[in-house]
Amino acid sequence: MNLFKRRQYFGSKNQSIEANDVLKKEPSTKRIFIVDDDPDITTTFKIGIENNNINADKKIEVHTYNDPRIALLDFEPNFCDLLLIDINMPYIDGFQLSERILEIDINVKICFMSAGEINREALREIHPSISLGCFIKKPVEIDYLIDRIMKELD
Repeated sequence: MNLFKRRQYFGSKNQSIEANDVLKKEPSTKRIFIVDDDPDITTTFKIGIENNNINADKKIEVHTYNDPRIALLDFEPNFCDLLLIDINMPYIDGFQLSERILEIDINVKICFMSAGEINREALREIHPSISLGCFIKKPVEIDYLIDRIMKELD
């Protein structure tokens, strides 16, 4: 059962609250999913982004996944503002994952990441519905990553 649909109980039965009420974000908070099969990358990005949450007006809540299948299962419409997706992953590559996510929420923004180069013409032939508007080449400095994220979220 999805975490956001479960009922959590605090104390007696009369003091129950919905998990949705606890997990609602502030209007200024943005949520991003980072999906990369390398735990070192997801951990580093999460810490770097969350440590940069100095500005109370623009907080970023980071959710990380090292298995694209779990990210897909957890994804819900209107929950996430931006996805950072590694292109080369086992089970589901980043392009396939983005296509499936866009079927759930057409409004989510997606930024692709890779240590390799992208052949844009081949990408258009294989995945015609994907736009490679945001692409981040790894390795990436945290300051550049945060700047790019902020630009995508604006």
